[in-house]
Amino acid sequence: MILKKTSPKGRSVRVIFEVPIDEAHESVSVVGSFNDWDAAKHPMTRDDRKGVWTKSVSFKPGSKIEFRYFLDGHKWHNEPQADSYAPNPHYSENSVLTL
Repeated sequence: MILKKTSPKGRSVRVIFEVPIDEAHESVSVVGSFNDWDAAKHPMTRDDRKGVWTKSVSFKPGSKIEFRYFLDGHKWHNEPQADSYAPNPHYSENSVLTL
């Protein structure tokens, strides 16, 4: 799930990324064009109360980012609520958010 919140003055957009807890057992990271596709930069936190893995990241309004979730250190997952999808060089697609 994706939740977008624009700051009161419109200077940033906070995106809350969530993945259902049953999708991964050990770890989830949100990786993409905004962090050089580095899984170590934005690990998600397991929230057993809500039943999700979650991570909040702020972006500049007008940004367009490509991203995917990296689960348990070996599996890629797209966001079903992405604004669109873009092909990648690995014969797959990336999720796209336009902010």
